Amino acid sequence: MSDTGMAMFKTGSRSHWIRLRTLIVLRWIAIVGQLLAITVAQAVFGLNLPLALCYLAVGASVVSNLIAIYAFPENKRLTEAEVVSMLMFDIAQLCFLLYLTGGLNNPFALLVMAPVTISASVLRLKSTLVLGGIAFVLLSVVGLVHIPLRTREGFIMQMPHDFLFGFWVAIVTGLAFIAGYARRVSIEIHAMSDALLATQMALVREQKLTDLGGVVAAAAHELGTPLATIKLVSSELAAELDDPDQREDACLIRDQADRCRDILRSMGRAGKDDKHMQFAPLDTVIREAAEPHSMRGKDIHYSVAPGRGGETEQPIVKRQPEVIHGLRNLVQNGVDFAESNLWIDARWTRDTLSIAIADDGPGYPPQVIGRLGDPFLRRRRSEEETAKRPGYEGMGLGLFIAKTLLERSGAAVSFSNGGDPFLTADEHPARSGALVTVTWPRAAISPGAEGRPGALGENQRIMT
Repeated sequence: MSDTGMAMFKTGSRSHWIRLRTLIVLRWIAIVGQLLAITVAQAVFGLNLPLALCYLAVGASVVSNLIAIYAFPENKRLTEAEVVSMLMFDIAQLCFLLYLTGGLNNPFALLVMAPVTISASVLRLKSTLVLGGIAFVLLSVVGLVHIPLRTREGFIMQMPHDFLFGFWVAIVTGLAFIAGYARRVSIEIHAMSDALLATQMALVREQKLTDLGGVVAAAAHELGTPLATIKLVSSELAAELDDPDQREDACLIRDQADRCRDILRSMGRAGKDDKHMQFAPLDTVIREAAEPHSMRGKDIHYSVAPGRGGETEQPIVKRQPEVIHGLRNLVQNGVDFAESNLWIDARWTRDTLSIAIADDGPGYPPQVIGRLGDPFLRRRRSEEETAKRPGYEGMGLGLFIAKTLLERSGAAVSFSNGGDPFLTADEHPARSGALVTVTWPRAAISPGAEGRPGALGENQRIMT
């Protein structure tokens, strides 16, 4: 998936994810709680409340809910403006109740944070700031202007001014902290959800290509003998026929048989899921992953050799779509930023198998190297970087997809730089750019104790 395609996953679109029914249910819960609080305050604690106005405020919420239920379908998805208007109504209704019931002397003033927290979780920052500002202003007003709480005996229930001011500070601080915390967690969850979706899409695409290649490989395998027979017979006929027209027809049949062979061969390169091609030498898998980027003007150098304690013969590894697509993303990233060279080194021992991909580019920026592999990682790009790779959005999603897919295959992925960023240009080693190391336990990717697959059985014949 390209960086432009990945830009489709925007968090702002989630403001249209909220169903009307969700806010209606939450409002019914709030209405029940408000009626219960009013009843208990009057009957149990003996408070003298302006019941007519209190029930009027609660009735406004009831009427609003009934209108929403009968005017719109339950599965309606609200726009951001509609969500803001509903939450704004809830804040105003709650603050009016607080005005009628002692202002900030009422401990239920904390509930003003609920609508702002909902906004921080699902709406854009601008909408959250607007709702937070309205809540702040209304809380400050009811803290100064409100109908005091009185008992039936006329005693006014209120906190000392210092405690009242402290309660206001606590609510305002909680309003900002909880909303900010909820927004940060929500962004992380949504970003990870989008990134995992993109990863799944990439894997499905790779799997489809591999499955398609299996069908083509099987077709080529089954059609190979008939096509060879057709070519042989047509060649013999062309040599024996005296009539020019008949000889031309025989040559045409031979040429078309060759064309069928070439078409099947070219289509077979889309994937190789034939049973006998589910495993391949390590070098073959690496070159297959890097092949789409081998003609992009950068020299790719391959080195496949045993590490210390490894046997001489290179291992046979699984041709998993996760491995090929993950390595391909890493090679693409290296080719994009390399000056002229990219190195792919594969080493193996009795217990591990590792692939290192290094380039001679500028390397990873020091300020983000610890966060590489996280989705939607953004940083400001210089004009030089923009001119060098104009279509690159810099979201870090490609590295995330590669890391996720490779880790799914059992690998550990690490990112580093090949050279010290404080060295001069003359002191830099050849492999001074980005360095990605992918390491598998040998058993996770190479089947069998000797790194060789067992008997695969006979291929299934395609039924026609």
